[in-house]
Amino acid sequence: MAGIRSVISTLGPNGEEVMGPDIVLWHYPNNDIMNGSLLTVESNHFCVLKSRGAIINVYETGQYAVDTPQRVLFGSIQQAFYGGQSPWQYEALYINRAKLVVSTAGLALSREMAEMTYDVDYYIHVDTAQDAVKVVQHMPYSGHALTTKDVNAYAGPVVEQAINQLIQVTPLEQVNEKIHDLTDLVYTHLQEFLAAYGISLNTVKVLVHPRDERMKALISLKAFGLSELDAVRYYAAMLMAERGVPSAPNMAVGEPFHIGGVQPTVSADGYAARSSASRPAPIPPPPPAAPPAPAPMAPRLEEIR
Repeated sequence: MAGIRSVISTLGPNGEEVMGPDIVLWHYPNNDIMNGSLLTVESNHFCVLKSRGAIINVYETGQYAVDTPQRVLFGSIQQAFYGGQSPWQYEALYINRAKLVVSTAGLALSREMAEMTYDVDYYIHVDTAQDAVKVVQHMPYSGHALTTKDVNAYAGPVVEQAINQLIQVTPLEQVNEKIHDLTDLVYTHLQEFLAAYGISLNTVKVLVHPRDERMKALISLKAFGLSELDAVRYYAAMLMAERGVPSAPNMAVGEPFHIGGVQPTVSADGYAARSSASRPAPIPPPPPAAPPAPAPMAPRLEEIR
């Protein structure tokens, strides 16, 4: 095994690239990195080489031979099987330097305590070799990969705090007017937070809208210049038209609905004003029927004789 020069790269056995668009960091999973191994780094990657937990070097694009002082752990077993070296002596961590997109969503409350849904897309990348070291040192990962979902687990609360900071003091109808201020606020908070992890922020896209679909429709109707009452009428008229109710136009203009020029409903005020004397007297119930007379009994045989 000591004479074999293994090639370390991000390509799988079938030539497939492991570092996809959702991978920020990937830890080489095998234990065959030793002195003389060839370390291959693609054009959109960094590679951080570690030995016993300590960072030895950071590599950019190219192919490099691993050449560090030998550090024998103990005993003759390592000497016999690994030529004086032990497995897991070196670790290769690849950092994706391409621009990656991270998405997050959540709820915020307006000044009227109305629920607002927000969707935020932000683009990140690792710029320099020093930033790659920060990612390795400060961003923990589980298994062999650090994904954009893991990064969002750290950055998501920062986005939520920045959005609520502005939306909670803004009326519901004026939230969209503050979208540029909201985007700048999220960008400032997020950039400052991610810089401590060696991650650079490129752009941020923020979209905010009411969570309730009815509220969204009413705000859209008010945007046409309708008052609150007219917006409610037109919204109810649209729902009635979708269900085929013929009185939908009357709901929109606020007029009663007539069939053939005759109003189908009559006010009950006139009936309520009648005096009790003008009402007809109630008819008393009939007396109960008398029980039927018993039938005559037949004469006995002794009486006939």
